[in-house]
Amino acid sequence: MMPSPQRRREIIDALRRGTVPQRGLDTFAVGMDRFQEAIDQELETVRAGGSVFKAVRGEYGSGKTFFARWLQERAKRLTFATAEVQISETETPLHRLETVYRRLTERLATADSDTGAFRGVIDNWFYTLEEDVLAVGDINPNDSARLLDRTNELMEQRLASIAKTAPSFSVALRGYRKAVSQGDSGIAEGILAWLMAQPNVAASTKRFAGVKEDIDHYGALSFLQGLLVVLRDSGHAGLVIVLDEVETLQRVRGDVRDKGLNALRQLIDEVYSGRFPGLYVLITGTPAFFDGPQGTHRLPPLAQRLDVDFASEARFDNQRAVQIRLRGFDLDSLTEVGRKVRDIFAESSPHAQKVRTVADDAYIHNLASAVTGNLGGRVGIAPRIFLKKLVGDVLDRIDQHADFDPRKHYELTISPSELNEIERNVQAADSVDDIELTL
Repeated sequence: MMPSPQRRREIIDALRRGTVPQRGLDTFAVGMDRFQEAIDQELETVRAGGSVFKAVRGEYGSGKTFFARWLQERAKRLTFATAEVQISETETPLHRLETVYRRLTERLATADSDTGAFRGVIDNWFYTLEEDVLAVGDINPNDSARLLDRTNELMEQRLASIAKTAPSFSVALRGYRKAVSQGDSGIAEGILAWLMAQPNVAASTKRFAGVKEDIDHYGALSFLQGLLVVLRDSGHAGLVIVLDEVETLQRVRGDVRDKGLNALRQLIDEVYSGRFPGLYVLITGTPAFFDGPQGTHRLPPLAQRLDVDFASEARFDNQRAVQIRLRGFDLDSLTEVGRKVRDIFAESSPHAQKVRTVADDAYIHNLASAVTGNLGGRVGIAPRIFLKKLVGDVLDRIDQHADFDPRKHYELTISPSELNEIERNVQAADSVDDIELTL
């Protein structure tokens, strides 16, 4: 089924920029069907109160980010909340889980809100609590003071499971609810910021809420427990967290890398222990991270938890395993993606038939071959730049210029400035002087 006009614009705009769209990935996905059954089963496990940890491996260009967003879209349709966190040495180091939790709350998304859904989730939860209190029938809806007290009592009951490890979570929520009822939006926003582990929250705001210290590494895990309770209590099936690009751990200082790997091991153990009912954690990384000496093998207990035998043919992979692999693109699958993108573009064009005729299947195949050849024959590296060229250099021009024919008027050029480091490293040599010889 073709996506809505707005969704089509979002897809095409993202591809024109050379990025992965946030939504609508099902419409041009290729090769995801082999994962679908296992992923759906795991999401159902989480919906039923279980928890899952999953790792996906693949070389650059194999579609790790695409897979992660495809999974998130699938989860949202099942009423999950989602959050995608990019692991980085400076902004989101993995060994500081409070920063991971902060990014998670900043990027929390639901089916109704693409990002920044944290406040909406909290407000909807309190609304649900109020409705549950009023449903008992012994409180006048106009008695705001008593309704607030009873709502706070019910909140404490629902959060009883985490009160021993994170009492400040419910204390801060009570303060937030009080500030909202008094119409003090500034204090309310400050308390929300503290609940999201934001730094530099005013001391006066903390005093109002009845909290003192900021959220630390260990407190972040307890607050994640609280967030899961809030989500599931307000009608969400659970939470899917994507930790993208964990392979960046290989490039940091040795002691920082070891702390990050241990934090990942700790997170896996906490998920498997049942501490986080309703949580699905997905990490993405390169084969070098999972198999190399500077990745998980640097911490043997972590390597053991993620170990999967990939010696057999990829078509016989166990998609239920803790670690799965992406095969990457070949020329046929790259061409298929191009055809799907062309059809999405044509659906929104006043010249749909012209777009499909001029950029026919044969031309799409030829362009895919040319881009791949320009990148040293590495098909797996080509998807991003291929789709960027297809949309921005070819389809846009067909749509705008009546006499434009890419076979006559367009010659593929790929400049180093539009490539990232990995793409530049594999770009075909322009002359014999560019070829490095091993002597």
